[in-house]
Amino acid sequence: MTVQRNLWVSGLVTLILLLYWTDATGGYFAALNAAETSKNCFCELEGSINDCSCDVDTVDHFNNMKIYPRLQSLLVKNFFRFYKVNLKQECPFWPDDSRCAIRFCQVENCEEQAIPQGIKDKGEQKERAAAFKYTREAQREGKACSEMEDFDSALGFLDTSISDQAHREFELWAKHDEAEEDFCIVDDHEEGSQYVDLLLNPERYTGYRGESAHRIWKSIYLENCFGGNNETANKFSSIVGHLDLRDMCLEQRAFYRIISGLHSSINIHLCSKYLLSETKDFLDPQGHWGPNVTEFKRRFSPETTADEGPHWLRNLYFIYLVELRALAKAAPYLRREEYYTGIAEEDEEVKMAINDLLAVVENFQSHFDENALFSSGIASIKFKHDYKEKFRNISRIMSCVGCDKCKLWGKLQTQGLGTALKILYSEKLNLATESGLWDMPHIEADPIFRLSRTEIVALFNAFGRLSNSIYEMENFRRELR
Repeated sequence: MTVQRNLWVSGLVTLILLLYWTDATGGYFAALNAAETSKNCFCELEGSINDCSCDVDTVDHFNNMKIYPRLQSLLVKNFFRFYKVNLKQECPFWPDDSRCAIRFCQVENCEEQAIPQGIKDKGEQKERAAAFKYTREAQREGKACSEMEDFDSALGFLDTSISDQAHREFELWAKHDEAEEDFCIVDDHEEGSQYVDLLLNPERYTGYRGESAHRIWKSIYLENCFGGNNETANKFSSIVGHLDLRDMCLEQRAFYRIISGLHSSINIHLCSKYLLSETKDFLDPQGHWGPNVTEFKRRFSPETTADEGPHWLRNLYFIYLVELRALAKAAPYLRREEYYTGIAEEDEEVKMAINDLLAVVENFQSHFDENALFSSGIASIKFKHDYKEKFRNISRIMSCVGCDKCKLWGKLQTQGLGTALKILYSEKLNLATESGLWDMPHIEADPIFRLSRTEIVALFNAFGRLSNSIYEMENFRRELR
């Protein structure tokens, strides 16, 4: 009886151990399979970012934990939500024959009273100050000092007055000098420009697609052609293989990766805020948006992109580092900006939030090295000129977008990128930094380097779009796992 009981107990223990081992190893292999699936997911990027000194994991953690939350709370503030843009500008390259009739393409106008008076007054003051600079009144005010009076008496026989024609020419020269450093066309001062509330018009997929949208990106990529004997540089660059980039010089690779990264970022926005109403409830007047994993896979998976999709996603990190570096370089200037809307409490909050964000940006360890570009002597001067001309053309191409809401965000992100490049390669900013200008407690109204309010709004919102793309990438990873 004892032997039978011992055999029964022994068999029970063996069965329990067997069940435990099966469950444990089953869990182990399930975890192993999950890890393998995660590793093989095309959007699970690893390793270094091309032509940069840091890796994808570093940027993911830095952005998602530190940058993204700060930008989310900052960009809803009044100073950053109202963007002045000209959406009525005619396309300079082909007849504007592709207007989008989809209701979600329309930009919702904001009420005049919704725009803080301080934003409108500040813009008008800057325009008046620029125009006043070369007026007769300004010249007379400038002669009030004793030195000027002495100078006038010594040269009393000279006619020191300046004609109206000369004043106009001086103003044109001043505008030309300021525009020389621009990498994009700034149209916020043109007739037809208007303030748009970005919170009322979020970037998302509106249904705009087809030949019109394809023509925009085709034209943008063709701006990647730098001429010369290199055949790869003359291809339709949206399908240039990542291995072909090795045949390009650093400046050409960087140009392509910036364009590709911008394209990838915009595509991620469209996939994460996809118009689902067409398949669910199209009668919903507000529409229904949400993440579309199938569309994300179609645009980026190796199977549908000839293995190029993961490389396009990696280029997103490249442009992110470019714009991150621009914020770090301009930090001394940006800290001095007033961010004025006339709402005192909020203006103070924005300045504190900007200082906090810039401190985090400056502490990043592996910034993009802008000095690596345009460092080859005389040849670099031509490359820098070509960069400016090509980016200006890209900003002109954005006026050809048929969907007004897409045009709005295309112009904003292009201008933000152009502002970042202006910062990185501005001789005036370098001079101001080297001379210690930003350490002086007070700078008069016309410093060496200057950004307009529209440029600042575009810079931060464009970087916010890149930050959002990297954050959304993590959401798509979870879905695909």
